Amino acid sequence: MTRRRDLFPLAALALSTAVIAPAAALLAGCAAPTAPPPAAPRVELPPLRLPPSALGTASYAYSQRLSVTRLDRPQARAQQVDLQLQLDASGLLLAGFALGQRVLLMQWDGEQLQVTRHPRLPAEVDTDRMLRDLCLVFWPVDAVRAALPAGWTWVETADGQVLRQGDTVHLTVRRPSPQQVDLLNTAEGYRLLIDSQPLGAP
Repeated sequence: MTRRRDLFPLAALALSTAVIAPAAALLAGCAAPTAPPPAAPRVELPPLRLPPSALGTASYAYSQRLSVTRLDRPQARAQQVDLQLQLDASGLLLAGFALGQRVLLMQWDGEQLQVTRHPRLPAEVDTDRMLRDLCLVFWPVDAVRAALPAGWTWVETADGQVLRQGDTVHLTVRRPSPQQVDLLNTAEGYRLLIDSQPLGAP
């Protein structure tokens, strides 16, 4: 039996000039690939746009705190952002907030990805990559496997999953607790820690 996903990794959001600077560092991690070392070949992770219908009866409504660290700056302070998600078989609705204002709205129904952005949201926010990461964390293992191209595998482990190309692991998802996800993306150079609570909880 495949396991359902509890949490998800997403890109950061920015509104004011004061917020945009740290958010750019955050986005460089979870939204766009970090430039690899000169000797390292660039790896393109497979895009994923899995239909919400593949979730079956699963339903999620979360308030999230996302912390991200760039792998090329392990000593730097982690950047954080707050997000809200509603997801079930009918579709996905994601909202991001900064300084009390909504700066990003994503809607995915399995056919169209609709995005509304604040004008000052950094261009590095890549909603295609955001949707890919959502699919890796939330969608059933079998649905992810069926969508991967030849040569890629999505393997279950004792506490999560790993994304491999051949024998090389490029992304790892761990779940230290039901309220947390630890996603390590070595291909694009970032680590995400996601804390979650039911939407509306105190």
